[in-house]
Amino acid sequence: MDRDRAAPRRPRRACDDPRDRPPFRPERRRHACAGRLRRRSGHVSLTFRDVACVRGGRLLFSGVSFDLGPGDAAIVIGPNGVGKSSLIRIAAGLLAPFEGNVACDTPQALLTEASALDADRKLAAALCFWAALDNAPAPDTRIAHALSALDLDALADIPVRLLSTGQRRRAAIARVAASGAPVWLLDEPANGLDTVSVARLETLIAEHRATGGIALVATHLSLAIPAAREIAL
Repeated sequence: MDRDRAAPRRPRRACDDPRDRPPFRPERRRHACAGRLRRRSGHVSLTFRDVACVRGGRLLFSGVSFDLGPGDAAIVIGPNGVGKSSLIRIAAGLLAPFEGNVACDTPQALLTEASALDADRKLAAALCFWAALDNAPAPDTRIAHALSALDLDALADIPVRLLSTGQRRRAAIARVAASGAPVWLLDEPANGLDTVSVARLETLIAEHRATGGIALVATHLSLAIPAAREIAL
C-alpha cells in the first residue's frame, strides 16, 4: 500500500463532532414510579385511568381516562388554568397524578414552552446533542428531515440564541421530530407560529402518526389533526 497517498475519508456529517455528543452516562435500571402502570417493552401506547390532578391544593381535573395506540392522537382543550399543561407533565412522568394511573413504558419526546436547546450551539449541533441523548436511530437523516420540514435548513449553522421567537419554536419542534420517540407530548405547540408554520406542524404530526406514532397535544389554538380524540378539561 502506498503510504504517501491518504486514504479517502467519508464526508463529515452533522453529528460527527464529539463536542455535539452528550457525556457518557452509565445506564440506570428503570424503576416503576408511583401512580404509573407497567407495560411490556415495545408496546407503543399511552393510557390514563381515572387520573386526577391537584396543584396548590386545588383540584384541576379528575376522572380522566383514555387509551392511545399506534397512529392515535388526542387534543387536550379547555380554558387557561384548567390543567392542560399539567396533564402533559403527568403523561411525561414529571408530575405524579393525585389519583389514578398512567402507563409509562413508551419512549416519549416532550415539547414545552422552553426550547430546551443550548443557546450557544449552532442549531444543527444542538439538535445532534439531543438526538444522541435520545438514542435516535439515523440521527443525521432525522435531523435533516426535521430541519427541512420546518423550513430551518438555512439556519442550521446559526447559533440558537440568534433565532427569532418563531424560529426557536420551530427548532424545538424539530428536536421532538428528530428524537425518534414513538410518543409526542406537545404543550401548546402552535404558540408563536405563523399560519404557514402551523401547517408544517400539522404535516409533521400526520407523518408521525402514519408511521405508528402517538401524539398528545394540549392547545388553545385550532389545529387540524384528523380523527384526533378530544379531551375536554
